[in-house]
Amino acid sequence: MILNEILGIKYPVIQGGMANIATGEFAAAISNAGALGIIGSGAMSPEIVRKEIEICKSLTDKPFGLNIMLMSPYSDEIAQIVIDYKIPVVTTGAGNPGKYIEEWKKAGVKVFPVVSSQSLAIKMEREGVDGIIAEGMEAGGHIGEMTTMTLVPQVKSAVKIPVIAAGGVASGAQLLAAEVLGACGVQLGTLLLVSDECPAHENFKDVIIKSGSNKVTVIGRIGGVATRVVKNKMTRDYLAKEKEGWNKEQLEKFTLGALRRAVKEGDVTEGSIMAGLDIGQVEKKDCVSNILNNLMKEYEREKGDLCKN
Repeated sequence: MILNEILGIKYPVIQGGMANIATGEFAAAISNAGALGIIGSGAMSPEIVRKEIEICKSLTDKPFGLNIMLMSPYSDEIAQIVIDYKIPVVTTGAGNPGKYIEEWKKAGVKVFPVVSSQSLAIKMEREGVDGIIAEGMEAGGHIGEMTTMTLVPQVKSAVKIPVIAAGGVASGAQLLAAEVLGACGVQLGTLLLVSDECPAHENFKDVIIKSGSNKVTVIGRIGGVATRVVKNKMTRDYLAKEKEGWNKEQLEKFTLGALRRAVKEGDVTEGSIMAGLDIGQVEKKDCVSNILNNLMKEYEREKGDLCKN
């Protein structure tokens, strides 16, 4: 896998831009451990984004990136912050970053949009991005309809730029599988949620460790935005309201602040616990360095066994 060579990092791994979790401090810890740390701007104001960038820069001299949720009302200002701070890498979600790409490229920024379809990947290549993060529906948070195993090879066959696999990667075997499918690296989210450095509340981490894949569900398929989360009272109430016919605006108001409640306050009953289907593979807390080292050792072992066969 060559993503590490493309980005100048140790491992071919990008950290997902998880809102309310991917702080400047967390991104720095990821980068220092050998992957590419990402600050998740989510719904951050421009002032907070600048603060988190300064924190990250003060804690690492390694490359790091910024994720922009393009539905954010601040996306225009944050796009300019990327240029002002000379951020090496930008990942994007929830929209088309086309209007920013020319200026980002002039500033030397590498652009990797998250896509959930082959058609969007093709469009992004035409816009001039540096690579594609093909995210399957196994991922936590907002999801599309295609699985990682079907999406990655279809995207790989349709574009000439690097493809990064995301969704359902939590072991060396899955990292190797992503490579076989054509990916040059992976994006990780759920596996990193239980790291010592992750700023999520301990209640949140405990739920991740204790939950199997049967404890994960998808809300928003009927009236909202499809989102993969751990089952709790909030998800049951949400699904009931979907069936009652609540519209997207009503459902968004219902979940307003739910992710923050779970991540920051530890409310795992009424809060939103976003996690992927690989949650059943996440078994214990550990430091980021050990998590990444173990992942790569598993990958090398699996690759060696495959070559023997």
